[in-house]
Amino acid sequence: MLRIVHVSNFPVALKSPNQHAVEVKLSNGFTRNGHAVYNLSDRAVARAAGFGHRALGRGAANQMLLEFCRLHRPELLVFGHADMIEAKTISAIREALPGLRVVQWNVDPLFEAANVAQIRSKMDAVDATLVSTAGPALEALRQPGKALGFLPNPVDISIERGRQDRVAAPEFDVFYACRNPRRPQRVVCGQAWNMDDFIQHLHGRVPGLRALTPGMAGQPVLTGAVYQNALEQAGIGLNISRRADYLLYSSDRLAHIMGNGMLAAIERATGYERFFSDAEMLFFSSLEELAEKLRRSMAEPERRMAAAAAGRAKYIELFNERRVAAYVVDAAFGRADPADYPWQGVVL
Repeated sequence: MLRIVHVSNFPVALKSPNQHAVEVKLSNGFTRNGHAVYNLSDRAVARAAGFGHRALGRGAANQMLLEFCRLHRPELLVFGHADMIEAKTISAIREALPGLRVVQWNVDPLFEAANVAQIRSKMDAVDATLVSTAGPALEALRQPGKALGFLPNPVDISIERGRQDRVAAPEFDVFYACRNPRRPQRVVCGQAWNMDDFIQHLHGRVPGLRALTPGMAGQPVLTGAVYQNALEQAGIGLNISRRADYLLYSSDRLAHIMGNGMLAAIERATGYERFFSDAEMLFFSSLEELAEKLRRSMAEPERRMAAAAAGRAKYIELFNERRVAAYVVDAAFGRADPADYPWQGVVL
């Protein structure tokens, strides 16, 4: 068992009320796998040290992490979007703690240059880098002597507690949350959309559609327990990220949808047919196919519930928080076996 220091944007303030955060699930997985875990929010430390301004507190956050690691002497240091922490600080920690292993994970898209730059800024100082995109975009990050892999969006049934697969008559047919529906536009089946317009278009194709769409058309963005409550009100979850042509990339909305027992509607182009069948997800390649399958799922709730239940069970089996956390540890120590992690060896 290990002592792990996990540095990420943990929800420790009103500015970060994300109960479903990947960092929370991974730390839950580390703990449930028997490790001692010490969570640290680099942004909260920087903000506090900088009188509310992260940039002013950046140096203090780096010094605090160095002292924190000297105190707790972790065997594994994990970074998740810890943008306040600099590579030179990681090198100083490694010098103070010989034998320390270091891994970074990232769940933002690789088609954003700023995100790629953040990932690369730590690659020389870490042992492994894990990203929620596979394929050529991930391979482009490869460096000699550094482990590189795909990171699934983990599900945690202590957080995703809904069972919409057991609800024959949900309040809404479709759930889709979108914080920024207009800019940047999202590409759906090859066409760029303002997502407010997309949902209206979908209403036109699917008469009687009842859609719960927080963050869209002037509706408030939902967070915390209110967001989880919304996830427990629909039968189908529309999983549309910024684009579908980066292999296996998805926002962590996919875990929220499937963990809560909604039937996930997702483009085939994402590549998730590698893991799921048409009896476990609602795959579509065109807007016509999406509309037709939505109409059928609304008309046949038993079919929808069966597919959602099968998809939920498969997602939990493959990508639960304990398994994904074990993968992060094994990747950091260079011992990740494809037999233990089915997403290894098939995604590049």
